[in-house]
Amino acid sequence: MQPVQAMSLARYACDPARSRGRRHPELPAPTRSVFQRDRDRIVHCTAFRRLVYKTQVFLNHEGDLFRTRLTHSLEVAQLGRSIARSLQLNEDLVEAIALAHDLGHTPFGHAGQDALHACLKALDAAGAGFEHNMQSLRVVDSLEESYPGFNGLNLSFETREGILKHCSRRNAERIELREPGGVARRFAGPTVGRNPDWAGWRQPVLEAQLTNLADEIAYNAHDIDDGVRSGLLTLEQLEEVTLFSRFRAEALGHHPVLQGRRLLFEALRRMLSEQVYDVMNATRAAVLASQAGGFEDICRYGPLVSFTPDMASQSGELKKFLHRNLYRHPQVVQTTEAAKGVVRDLFAAYLNDPAQMVGLAYSAQVAAGRTPARVIADYVAGMTDRFATREYQRLTGRKAFAE
Repeated sequence: MQPVQAMSLARYACDPARSRGRRHPELPAPTRSVFQRDRDRIVHCTAFRRLVYKTQVFLNHEGDLFRTRLTHSLEVAQLGRSIARSLQLNEDLVEAIALAHDLGHTPFGHAGQDALHACLKALDAAGAGFEHNMQSLRVVDSLEESYPGFNGLNLSFETREGILKHCSRRNAERIELREPGGVARRFAGPTVGRNPDWAGWRQPVLEAQLTNLADEIAYNAHDIDDGVRSGLLTLEQLEEVTLFSRFRAEALGHHPVLQGRRLLFEALRRMLSEQVYDVMNATRAAVLASQAGGFEDICRYGPLVSFTPDMASQSGELKKFLHRNLYRHPQVVQTTEAAKGVVRDLFAAYLNDPAQMVGLAYSAQVAAGRTPARVIADYVAGMTDRFATREYQRLTGRKAFAE
């Protein structure tokens, strides 16, 4: 039997039959492509289930209806698949990357990531520190323990490369030493992947580029929704954002009496649709202009999945608005600082007494060559908000956050 392909792929789409394969060779599945198997492995792994209790912007205890890392990943997958289908890209690869791209996120969102990075750098200034994209790769490459013959999920090269959407040059060079010509190659070259004359230069496949942009589209829209739901943003404030105000006015033009959440949802729905169609049109034009052949050739060109310049400008304005009015809102900052303190104190407590990491084979991991600090960082990064909060209270006797 042959793996089922939902529809024909464009010549520039990633063909699963020509995948660069897995680090540990496996026999092909009779009915699923390599990327379908990747997606299934991700959905069934432990790290994916933890995302339901990991912060997007608002902490897990702050409300039941705010986005979590899990719901965010599902929204990215939905947007990505919709665009991929129109462009005849490989939907299964887009979905696999989307569902895995946040597996390495810490509890408490970017606050936890920043705190863990500071903890690691304080112990080793020249070390790798903590990057959540790199941690997501660590999860699927080594931290999951699902199979008898190898650590990790043994995903395909293309899915792993898509997961590593950002990486510092220093960390890319570390990965390159372990995996020459591998998933970090484009970040490790002499010009960090921007010189087409360099033989090692390449972009990831279009499916990875698409998932990266779908991530941006998703979080911009749902952070508006969550910001208004929290009371930290108002519809009146959002009038200063060109992209949103245009579609709010359009929604009122069709539904003059619309107000409240229905008005917000209708404006966001129209905004999302416009961005999706903009990406489709801009990408088709860029691919055509590139005159590239198959998907291996197209990786030699600059990023081809993008907004039009006008939409990119409007999206950038929206991001700046959210940073200024939501992410840097005093209430969010206060909670963020408290979350950083929780992560720092957990790291210090485990460093002082590793036996407190219940259920972890700490000694065996250190004996296998991993540093104590990295073992602890992996343990803390894998926590949900709820577990981290409980651990903090158990170890310190204090509540993590004010009631």
